[in-house]
Amino acid sequence: MHWTVGRVRIIKFVELETIGGTRFILPQATPEAIRAQSWLTPDFATAEGRLKMSIHTLVLETPTKRIVVDTGLGNDKQGRSVPVWNNRTMPFLETMSTAGFPPESIDLVICTHLHVDHVGWNTRLVDDRWVPTFPNARYLFGRTEYEHWRDHSSAADETATFADSVQPIVDAGRAELVASDAVVSDEITLIPTPGHGLGHVSLHVRSDGAEALLSGDVAHHPSQMAHLDWSSTVDFDPAQAAATRQALFSRFADTGTLVIGGHFDAGHISRDGAAFRFQAVPGRGSA
Repeated sequence: MHWTVGRVRIIKFVELETIGGTRFILPQATPEAIRAQSWLTPDFATAEGRLKMSIHTLVLETPTKRIVVDTGLGNDKQGRSVPVWNNRTMPFLETMSTAGFPPESIDLVICTHLHVDHVGWNTRLVDDRWVPTFPNARYLFGRTEYEHWRDHSSAADETATFADSVQPIVDAGRAELVASDAVVSDEITLIPTPGHGLGHVSLHVRSDGAEALLSGDVAHHPSQMAHLDWSSTVDFDPAQAAATRQALFSRFADTGTLVIGGHFDAGHISRDGAAFRFQAVPGRGSA
């Protein structure tokens, strides 16, 4: 699936799709509450009120760079709190390569934050060692986000994630710690969007008068546009996360900006009373 924003092409590679089973992330998103937002169906929820979500990686192809945004779960990882996230053996890299994006062709990797489902393919296991998956790429980590997890990873799954998917990038000399508002390229600027993560960032893409927002986990699901106070169970600061949603959605509502979430498909944000709604924008075919 891909979308075009000016001279930038955005391609989505899905690693895992789910329907339902997401109440551990958004406990307020009951079937009744979801069914009450009829615009969520069928693109973002089923008629029964079950959420449609995915774990995916986005590849941005600009005139000068190939950029990977968020790297999902990865293969061969252990110590994850969700059983199906452990010891995966999926042909994810093969799928990217077949689509014309082999790992060695990637110039830059950007992680919106350093949670387990956004850093997994940073590394791959080779001869019992974790090595950078994208050997020619620089990896951009928000300095605030990186320093937080470096100093405060305490739970077993956090420690495992940092050890196998973040620190090996630093040890290999491929990491670059950047400010939360860094200019990445002529087309891409980071936007500080704290709350879900202390140093969470979103990406603002601008090219030839067209714009896109890669919002990461500011919202895990479009239902949070209607319910700004619905915070994820893994938000670092729920109050800040809600304030960030209000500010970010206000900025991009009714502008025609293509918005792609960290766990949901592309669409446009529009105002809906005191909150917002989301209209899906279908992508084109495969990569």
